[in-house]
Amino acid sequence: MHHGLQCYFSDPQVKTQDINAINDSSNHVTEYIFGFPILHGFHILLFIIFFFIYFSSISGNGLIFIVVTLEQKLHTPMYFFVRNLSLVDMMTTIAAIPKMLNKFSTHPDSVSFQGCFVQMYFFVSFNAIECYLLSVMAYDRYVAICSPLRYHSIMNRHFYISLALVSWTLGFASPIAVVILALKLRSCGADEIQHYYCDHPLLVQLACADTPLHVKIGTSLSTLVLFTCFTIIVISYARIIISVLRIASTEGRSKTFSTCASHFIVVNMFFLPPIFMYIFPKPFYSSDIDLLVDMFYTVLTPMLNPIVYSFRNRDIKDSLKKHILHIKENSL
Repeated sequence: MHHGLQCYFSDPQVKTQDINAINDSSNHVTEYIFGFPILHGFHILLFIIFFFIYFSSISGNGLIFIVVTLEQKLHTPMYFFVRNLSLVDMMTTIAAIPKMLNKFSTHPDSVSFQGCFVQMYFFVSFNAIECYLLSVMAYDRYVAICSPLRYHSIMNRHFYISLALVSWTLGFASPIAVVILALKLRSCGADEIQHYYCDHPLLVQLACADTPLHVKIGTSLSTLVLFTCFTIIVISYARIIISVLRIASTEGRSKTFSTCASHFIVVNMFFLPPIFMYIFPKPFYSSDIDLLVDMFYTVLTPMLNPIVYSFRNRDIKDSLKKHILHIKENSL
């Protein structure tokens, strides 16, 4: 969802080509080729790096998902959302990195017309789901800190499961409109996507017809998702900060802040890269920087999230140690 919004803002001048070419069936693209020149010449090194990222992301998020599922004391609303976040991070990694590994091992790498749209749909969906989950988690921390006596009555099992279901449902629904519109686009022989995954604005740039409607709808939907989620997070943390500052003791403030420190770090990793892209418009940086920044929050963030929760959260650390010791005892 982030990259789509970046492309719309950074590349406002979408190429308009000969509309009559739409009628030429020979120009219909049956597959797309991924190409990003900045990475040429480093295929073996990049394959090793991204295979490590892929393995770390899947194993790290998978471990947290299993531990939270098995550990009874972690069956709380906060860790329920953490488990959902781990799941969606695994799905995001699976949607993005395997095609990158294929690119580095067998270049040039191509994807079928249908496969491109399947990847676009799921990748955008998982990013939107993470966006919604982070906003729901911010609300959970707001209730826990600002209304601790009412926390269990507000965040009851039915309510927090409903919040998660709404996040997943809205996430899967978010890209439907742009995918349907993109399916109607015709590419005039151009088949190279200057990126490592399929995305709506990238396909719009290859189209041989006027595409203002596609740009407007894509920009509007991306902005709506990001703005809604970010607003909920900002309001939640503003109220949390106000509430914490009213605590008299320094130790009390520090302890209260620590309950939402992990989530705050993850939110910053997820939202700061696109904010960077908006603050510094396209003329101030190259498309290569666009690609590298995009890689950070689409590839590295899912890998870093379990590390943040493992090192910053005592409950998860204790549960991990407990289960590791249990495995060692059983193996002896």
